[in-house]
Amino acid sequence: MSKTRKEPQWLRFGTGEGYFDRSHRPLQCLIFMAPLLIIYQIGAVLHPWSPVHGPTHNIIAFELMLNFFSLFGAVGSYLPPMAVVAIMLGWHLARKDPLKFEPGLYVAMGAESFLWAVALVILFLAVDHGLAMQALTHGVTHVMQRLSWQTQVVLSLGAGIYEELLFRLVLITVLNMILVDLFGLSVGKAIPVIIIASAVLFSLYHFLGNEQPTWGAFIIRTMAGIYFAGIFIFRGFGIDVATHAGYDLMVVGLDFLFRHHL
Repeated sequence: MSKTRKEPQWLRFGTGEGYFDRSHRPLQCLIFMAPLLIIYQIGAVLHPWSPVHGPTHNIIAFELMLNFFSLFGAVGSYLPPMAVVAIMLGWHLARKDPLKFEPGLYVAMGAESFLWAVALVILFLAVDHGLAMQALTHGVTHVMQRLSWQTQVVLSLGAGIYEELLFRLVLITVLNMILVDLFGLSVGKAIPVIIIASAVLFSLYHFLGNEQPTWGAFIIRTMAGIYFAGIFIFRGFGIDVATHAGYDLMVVGLDFLFRHHL
C-alpha cells in the first residue's frame, strides 16, 4: 500500500481561524493583492515601457513569463496576471478554504506588510550603514531614473508581484519538491538550503538586464531574498508580495529624495 504524500508543513499554514492563519489563505492573499495586479496592468497599457509602445523597460520577471507563454503560441500582456489569478484560485480550491471577503483582514495585512518593509530598511542600515545607503539611494538603476516617478511606482508594484511569484511561490515550491519529495531530505534540513538557494538566484536574476554587476548589489539583494523567503514561508504570499512592493517603493522614494532635495 503506497504512502500518502504529505503536504509540506509551510503549505499547511492557514488551517486555523486566527489572523496569522487567515492571512496565509490563497484567496485572501489574492483579494489583498488585487489592487496591485490591477494598477500594474493598467500601467502596462498606459506607460511607454509597455511592449505595445515599442522597446520595453518592463519587470524582467514579467517578460520571462511572457516569453514562457509565447513558447506555446500564447501572447498578450494579460497572461501573467491571469496566471497569478489561476494559481491562487487553484490553490484555494485544492485547500478547500472557506469563501470569505474580509476587509478588516486586508487592512491588517497591509499594515503588517508596511512594518516588514520598514524593518528591512532598518535592518540594512543596522548591518552595514555604508552598504545600505549605497543600495537604498542607488538601488534605482539608471534606466529606471530616466522614467517618470509614476512609472517607477508601477514597476515597483510589478516587481513585488512577479518576482515573488517566480522566486518564492514557484521556485521555493519546486525546490521543496526536489529536495524533500525526490531526495527525501527532511523539511528542517531542506528549508535553509531552499531559502539560501532561492535568495542567491533572486539576486543574480537582477543582473539579466542592463545593470552592471557589483558585489554590494549582489549581497544586499541576497539578504533581501532571504528576508522575503522567510516572510513567504512563515507569513504567506500576500504579505510577502506587499512587503517587497513596499520596500521597492521606499527605495524609489529615497532615490527621488536624494536626487532632488539633498
